[in-house]
Amino acid sequence: MLRAFVNAFKVPDLRKKILFTLFIIAIYRLGSHLPAPGIDTEAAARLQGSGGSVINLLSLFSGGALTRMAVFALGIMPYITSSIIMQLLTVVIPKLEAWQKEGEMGHKKITQWTRYLTVALALMQSTGLAFLFHRGLTDQQGNAIDLVPNWNAGRVALIVVTLTAGTALVMWLGELITARGIGNGMSILIFAAIVSSLPGEAYSIYQQKPLVVSLGLLVLGILIIVGIVAIEQGQRRIPVQYAKRVVGRKMYGGTSTYIPLKVNQAGVIPIIFASSMLYFPALISTLIHNAKVRSFIDTYLVRPDSPVYIVLFAVLIIFFAYFYTAITFNPIEVADNMKKYGGFIPGIRPGRPTAEHLDYILTRITLPGSLFLALVAVLPSVALATLNVNNLPFGGTTVLITVGVALETSKQLESQLLMRHYE
Repeated sequence: MLRAFVNAFKVPDLRKKILFTLFIIAIYRLGSHLPAPGIDTEAAARLQGSGGSVINLLSLFSGGALTRMAVFALGIMPYITSSIIMQLLTVVIPKLEAWQKEGEMGHKKITQWTRYLTVALALMQSTGLAFLFHRGLTDQQGNAIDLVPNWNAGRVALIVVTLTAGTALVMWLGELITARGIGNGMSILIFAAIVSSLPGEAYSIYQQKPLVVSLGLLVLGILIIVGIVAIEQGQRRIPVQYAKRVVGRKMYGGTSTYIPLKVNQAGVIPIIFASSMLYFPALISTLIHNAKVRSFIDTYLVRPDSPVYIVLFAVLIIFFAYFYTAITFNPIEVADNMKKYGGFIPGIRPGRPTAEHLDYILTRITLPGSLFLALVAVLPSVALATLNVNNLPFGGTTVLITVGVALETSKQLESQLLMRHYE
């Protein structure tokens, strides 16, 4: 990967793309440190690392901008959420499904509606954050934190408009990277946000724990990275044979290929879904005045070191891994396309038996992928419960996203280099 990055700098157009990507990342990081108007910066400094597990997880995707209540506080999360919603709606709404099959023009229409939905979600989330950060958070000593001290309608409207505009700007920056830079823009921005927080978290662990524990966590992180690479690259290749057919004077078919079914077909989407589901108890606890119900939620559903929280988080991840895999991969459609073009799996009849065979294999290989995904995601909570470590920099969603984006970007760089040096 490093060799590909060095060789890319030797090609003028690739060097321009890499420098452009780095320039956009610098703008994104600058906006992640500029506080929104009307925010108490001293209170925001007290909030760092004490906003609760769900708040910290959502802040991870913005590089800490959420707990700082910066201009880019919402980061790219509204766009990711709207993209997931639109992807799910294409299965339900026939009009969206027709757009998806239209090709480039249909994808442009879906992208435009995704942008509209992103702005709507940003408006709702920024309004909820303004109320939450005004009276719903406490520091590590249990003292209330108010990030919006001068509370009035004009101040709240200014904060909401600023955060929504910041989300729209982040969405535009991500699309600029996709169009004129290297890699997928949204993934690159998330990657930059996560990587920026890793050195600080590693140093805080080094200050809190002995050297032996710190080195042990480093070794554990390396093993996790190796496991994630193996799972991300792991796939089950199903052989497909195409029969020979004559069209006019030409003969087509007679070739062999395969269908690659990934072990982790859903990627990091199940973790995002599960964290969004666990975000609701944190909001409900700020709205409910019943002391018993609020105490139960705060003790078992919000604290990351609670066994109930860890088990619930793992179960939700496994469920959403199967759910999202079922949404994105349709065995019946794949079997029909194979039958249409004369393809068949050796030993399996075309049509319905092929679809059942694909569904059986996909169900089996998704189980180890979802279990590994849940194990990696709950590692920070386990570390907090056993080692009393607030932030585990080499575990959970952090490494999963960084490794996945790094692998995908390196593949794109290598393909670009191969295209330019192909003999």
